[in-house]
Amino acid sequence: MHDEHGHPHHDEREPTYYEKRTDAIQTLLIEKGLFTADEVRRAVEEMDARSPARGAQVVARAWLDPAFKARLLANAKEAIAELGITVGFEATIVAVENTERLHHVVVCTLCSCYPRGLLGYPPDWYKSLNYRARVVSDPRGVLNEFGLTLAPTVEVRVLDSTADMRYLVIPQRPAGTERLGEEELAGLVTRDSMIGVAQARTPASR
Repeated sequence: MHDEHGHPHHDEREPTYYEKRTDAIQTLLIEKGLFTADEVRRAVEEMDARSPARGAQVVARAWLDPAFKARLLANAKEAIAELGITVGFEATIVAVENTERLHHVVVCTLCSCYPRGLLGYPPDWYKSLNYRARVVSDPRGVLNEFGLTLAPTVEVRVLDSTADMRYLVIPQRPAGTERLGEEELAGLVTRDSMIGVAQARTPASR
């Protein structure tokens, strides 16, 4: 595509090898009738619509409903399904709870395994080699760089996400939220708090 002066637009680029290969495979599967172009479009739209809001809804319900939290900790995928949320992958989901004495932080040391159905797309730093290597060897140092300083009495536990197992961190419920409803509580839950590199927001910090 060219502009009105006949010059090519600089934002256009040649598709990569893997993009070309993906397009070719998709076209072939559509031609063979395994799925339709409309099904592909809807699947892409659904993936693009995923955001941390789904995970925040789960956490807010767990903060309000001890029985739900118990079910979430025992079998996360079944409990999440109670809220009408489909996670969209076969891997097991394990929910873990941060407390005054124990703090969980999630990493994928091999690549970037991540519960996209709950948290949307992973941030770039989560996929970086720097984070993946350093959070295992120096979790407190990495958390400090995110602005999260934990007391020496708090145990930091690093969880390694895999293709077969993904994690959802239930951050500590902020103080002063006793009268807030589920929607208001969900607004305090951030993507980073569900990975474990931050705490949930306080009402005053919103």
